[in-house]
Amino acid sequence: MTDLSSFLVTKKWPASHPDRIQLYSLPTPNGVKASIMLEETGLPYEPHLVSFNKKDQMTPEFLSVSPNNKIPAILDPNGPGGQPLALFESGAILIYLADKSGQFLPQDATGRYEAIQWLMFQMGGIGPMFGQIGFFNKFGGKDYEDKRPLQRYVDESRRLLGVLEGRLTGRTWIMGDEYSIADIATFPWIRNLIGFYEAGDLVGIQDFPQVQRALAEFVTRPAVIRGLNIPERD
Repeated sequence: MTDLSSFLVTKKWPASHPDRIQLYSLPTPNGVKASIMLEETGLPYEPHLVSFNKKDQMTPEFLSVSPNNKIPAILDPNGPGGQPLALFESGAILIYLADKSGQFLPQDATGRYEAIQWLMFQMGGIGPMFGQIGFFNKFGGKDYEDKRPLQRYVDESRRLLGVLEGRLTGRTWIMGDEYSIADIATFPWIRNLIGFYEAGDLVGIQDFPQVQRALAEFVTRPAVIRGLNIPERD
């Protein structure tokens, strides 16, 4: 039996199955990247809810695995060389799980780096820009009289959607016929932009039919349906 007792995070979130990957997360666009990937790969794991309402992300236990106080984070008891490995940052987790499972990342070097570049496109562009739209359209920013900040993020988000639209034209998924970590990273954010952030009309999502088509296919995948609600909220 794997012993994870030396990891501080397990003091707050004890592992019932210490031989499995431990997931510390919340079902946000970033959080569900990890849960969807775990569901897609079939790797055994145990989810733990990190409640923002309780400020779990600021506790010493969570900071011990995610010093940037962001979800998701994982603790793999069977990491490289058979040693436990803790990881934070959703993109790093996706690459790690792809390598561990041998799934959803092309095996050839060229395809691998192309998929990683589109993963970085999501992490450096789509995620931050869509998050700003969420703030200015739905949360505190909606009270700003000056609408120029919101318009700046709307314009940039439309530009990014246009890049993605072009990439998906003639392709089933971002990497072509093969579903990959690039899709797992990207489409939860597009779903959130339209749904939770209520910004579909704001960015003119109807102008991006290939994005809408791929999103519709994404959300019908059984692993995605499950992963979007893991861990269960309080």
